[in-house]
Amino acid sequence: MHLDELRSILLSERETGRLLSIPRDLFYSAEKSLESLLEEVYAYEDPFSDKARILIERVSSIRETLHDLFMLRSEKILALARTHEEGQYIDREELKRMLPEEREMFDAIVLAIGHSRCRLIPVPAPGAGVSRAEAAEEASRCADVLEAQPAGPDYVLSRVLTDMEPFMGVDGRIYQLRREDMVTLPLRNAEVLCERNIVLNINPGK
Repeated sequence: MHLDELRSILLSERETGRLLSIPRDLFYSAEKSLESLLEEVYAYEDPFSDKARILIERVSSIRETLHDLFMLRSEKILALARTHEEGQYIDREELKRMLPEEREMFDAIVLAIGHSRCRLIPVPAPGAGVSRAEAAEEASRCADVLEAQPAGPDYVLSRVLTDMEPFMGVDGRIYQLRREDMVTLPLRNAEVLCERNIVLNINPGK
């Protein structure tokens, strides 16, 4: 995945308020490109040479573009999740355009919002414009939501408070945390990072 391709995808994503379809392996391909570029950098005897400097700048640009693309798509996914949780219509085609990891984030956010709302806002009692059937339906819906697990029994939805170097989670996956990211982390890693004020775990009941 070349820098020009990434920038073109980012530009297209910025030009519309809808979630666009992107290559399924985009982030993986970009990661491989970064690894290849870094190998070239390390191969130079003089890390301060012009050629090495150009490669380092390219690595930085790719990382920045990836981060911008992730944040932009995450904002759209957050808006879709809020709309969906409120019971409003969302375009199902946009759900199909999400990467598997993005769909996981969408589902976790929808459930997290529902958990928080049902725990903080009392179920309406019959009367004052609310029928007995509507009150019962809302009570039943909240009961179902509160029984569900927002991100699975071993994962936690977290908001990143500060940048962190890449690390391997207990699930064997590599995580690179950037400030203001919304990520689903293994429970054990999330607990440690929360204690260090690197992330804020937002899963209700966690």
